[in-house]
Amino acid sequence: MQRPLAASLLTPLALALTLAGCAGAAAPPPEDTRAPTAPTGVTATAGSASTVHVMWNAATDDRAVTGYAVYSEGRRIKDLPATTLMTDVVGLAPATRHRFTVRARDAAGNTSPPSATVTATTLRAAAEDRTPPTTPTALRAASDGGRAATLRWSAARDDIRVTAYDVYQADTRIHTVPGTATTAHVTGLRPGTAYAFTVRARDAAENSSRDSAPADVTTAPAPGAPANTAPTGLAVTAADSAITVTWAPPDTGAPVTHHELHLNGRFATTIIWGTTPPPGRATYTFPVADPPGTRYTVTLRARLPDGTWGDFSAPRTAVVR
Repeated sequence: MQRPLAASLLTPLALALTLAGCAGAAAPPPEDTRAPTAPTGVTATAGSASTVHVMWNAATDDRAVTGYAVYSEGRRIKDLPATTLMTDVVGLAPATRHRFTVRARDAAGNTSPPSATVTATTLRAAAEDRTPPTTPTALRAASDGGRAATLRWSAARDDIRVTAYDVYQADTRIHTVPGTATTAHVTGLRPGTAYAFTVRARDAAENSSRDSAPADVTTAPAPGAPANTAPTGLAVTAADSAITVTWAPPDTGAPVTHHELHLNGRFATTIIWGTTPPPGRATYTFPVADPPGTRYTVTLRARLPDGTWGDFSAPRTAVVR
């Protein structure tokens, strides 16, 4: 039987390879013992008799921040992912001063020191109020470089008092300021990107106004980046189980014959003109079978003369009727 001979010949070779492999193996990465920095810029704004809106700036870590913990009176009340830099604390006692801190954590479980403590006093509980504030008007948006924008608007009115303004981007609330403010500074944006913002007023009973008219802004491009190529002036209307979209194609130096339509961040269809596109604003209508009240976020982008797809338009929200 030949197997023992083969085994006796291969065993020293296998042993040598094993020893060589062990000698050349990479050393394990060093243990992560460094904690993230403490979050900065923490703010707390009372929005009603029982809610406070807490916001903060992102912390840093030698590897990566993986989450945040919000504390009230020293007790941890919320755990949030690293992408979340704001939260609503609910179920609080009315007319009471509350203290908040925020800590960052990393994948190794290292926790930052607590942020500076911020306070907010919830509003007094009022008689039942079902009347929402009026809609904020004259919303304007201006870019502050490539990663921020400043919003300004005219104050809303309420039968009792406006307690907060909520800023929305693509139908998602991203910022809250007190009811005495008529300006907001929005950060964390991307360079060379088109955004649309709306503002709602809110009172102590959590009644919210309708959305303001949208305000568009395109952040400054990164150094050396090409100019933004998004369609502009996007408008959407919903009626009779259909949505109509109108827009101005970008100036690309050639007719734009193809546009991509996206709904809620997903590709829906390609709009193609087989001949020369119509001059001026373009219009497209498509049917929807969803029940009334369904909300869509609509964006468009154009195919450029080189065959690539350009930047997305500022989004618009459509509500099925």
